[in-house]
Amino acid sequence: MKSNKRILVAPLNWGLGHAARCIPIINALKANKFEVYIASDGIALALLQKEFPELTAFELPPYNITYAKKAKHFKLKLIQDSPKLLKAINQEKKTIATIVKDHNIDGIISDNRLGAHHKDIPCVFITHQLQVLSGNTTWISTKLHQKVIKRFNECWVPDNLGEPNLSGKLGHVMMYDIPIKYIGPLSRFKSEDRPIKYDILALISGPEPQRSMLETLLLDTFKAYDGKVKLVRGIVEDEQRMTQFGSISVCNFMTSSELNNIINESDLIISRSGYTTLMDLAKLNKKAFFIPTPGQFEQKYLAKRLTDLKIVPSCQQNEFTIEKLMEVPQFSGLRAMDYEVNFKKLFSLFQSE
Repeated sequence: MKSNKRILVAPLNWGLGHAARCIPIINALKANKFEVYIASDGIALALLQKEFPELTAFELPPYNITYAKKAKHFKLKLIQDSPKLLKAINQEKKTIATIVKDHNIDGIISDNRLGAHHKDIPCVFITHQLQVLSGNTTWISTKLHQKVIKRFNECWVPDNLGEPNLSGKLGHVMMYDIPIKYIGPLSRFKSEDRPIKYDILALISGPEPQRSMLETLLLDTFKAYDGKVKLVRGIVEDEQRMTQFGSISVCNFMTSSELNNIINESDLIISRSGYTTLMDLAKLNKKAFFIPTPGQFEQKYLAKRLTDLKIVPSCQQNEFTIEKLMEVPQFSGLRAMDYEVNFKKLFSLFQSE
């Protein structure tokens, strides 16, 4: 007879954000005596395996999501990739079914993995996008996403229900067909009072080729900069590697504890306006400058919303210059929200016999 419930945590491999925000969920599951299994692919799986080498891990079929080089082709590229995406989701469902059967899994927590559910056990879908922005097709992308969410027993939104909140209209849409639980912003980090070592910390992640394009832009932009710059490339590899380009120190990846330290030790953060980054920087009360991924409506919306609220300045990728950073003192910066998650109550879904 099993002594502890077995929960499979399966984040989407779309950059590092989905895997990163599952780290506090996994830690909470372990603290509440659940037996945790992890499943993903690519760098998302690599990150979780580095964070939790003791956990059993499974590789899921990759979605192989990539961005177009030009923003105007973003939506077309996703449409072109949709057949192979649907095929991957169907393969994912079969893999999940096998894992559930072979390892007696009692529940699944999927962070945006569309096929990571099973009809015989409680399944949770984590998303901050109850509304999926896609320009003039927002209504259909939202409808399709909500149809997926309804296949799960609960939907957890990592944000506050009321004001202040981080997701705005993305995460605050009325849905009556499925229980929605607002669990507050999720972050693996904690704020610490540490001496400032870096003037600028650039955090780069996300699908190619846009990740590499931003890295090239920032290396070129800061090569003549007088201050101290650290760039974390967001590429999870077997070994951590450090290189130096003038005053710019470059690292391929960092563990959570290393990132926690360096963000606390940096005066200003430059990054994409991905939602996990917003949650992390809010937790650490940091000043930031956002460069949303070209063509990605969600990141453009989040960046513009925070800029309009005078919290964080932002600009399009092709408009970024060092001079843009002169705007930062005019903005308040992100601030932590007082929100304590009752994980025991949240996980009660998995405790019923």
